[in-house]
Amino acid sequence: MSEIKIFNENCFDTIENFKKDNVKVDIILTSPPYNTGRPSNTDRSRENYEGKYDIHIDNMTQQEYCDWCVKLFNEFDNVLSTNGVILWNVSYGSDCSVNKEGIGLVWLTIADIIRNTNFVTADRIIWKKRTALPNNASKNKLTRIVEDVFVFCRKNEYKTFNCNKPISQIGKTGQTFYKNIYNFIEAPNNDGPCKLNKATYSSELCSKLLNIYASENSIVYDPFMGSGTTGVACKQLNLNCYGSEISENQCEYAIDRIKNS
Repeated sequence: MSEIKIFNENCFDTIENFKKDNVKVDIILTSPPYNTGRPSNTDRSRENYEGKYDIHIDNMTQQEYCDWCVKLFNEFDNVLSTNGVILWNVSYGSDCSVNKEGIGLVWLTIADIIRNTNFVTADRIIWKKRTALPNNASKNKLTRIVEDVFVFCRKNEYKTFNCNKPISQIGKTGQTFYKNIYNFIEAPNNDGPCKLNKATYSSELCSKLLNIYASENSIVYDPFMGSGTTGVACKQLNLNCYGSEISENQCEYAIDRIKNS
């Protein structure tokens, strides 16, 4: 039976406790804040676009967001096991949602992570949703029906990081060939509405990702657990899972949801 624990705290605090207790995780799977909030000096911003979360203010500057991601990945390096992977779900479409300062933010962030941490992108998985986001107000941008999941590994583990690719045959020269696992996943947008979090993703997506990268005894960590989607997938696959979430309401919601899933 899987063990699933959610900590009502900032993920940096959770990671600090992991370090003290020598806890290692095998997979970090998450959909982080996209930094799409409207800058505002008042709480009215919650009523606008960035009111996707019940308490989180998602409106860093572009440089602050890049620096925050670099800091986070450097902390991941302390708790990710040897040959572990980070599965990082972000949407390029969030780049332009607020103002011109945000254009290209996803790609700048990934470039900064590669330049300033021990991690590199080993793969890019395309997640095709069931329905597209309604951005028909744009006269030139295409309607988005996909998001990205970037697979990060340590630079020195690029050829050894864990992946469940089955062997298809051994060649006459001894070379090993593997069955194809395509970098394309179809899964629903989410598991249904949640009033506390309007930026949830899909437990089916999580399950399909974990089937590729998790082993029987893997420990999964979601630093932005939100409404518990990663935990639901881990329970279905009988995997141990830790999660961090700063919202007390979302923690309670996630615990109850996982218990009844």
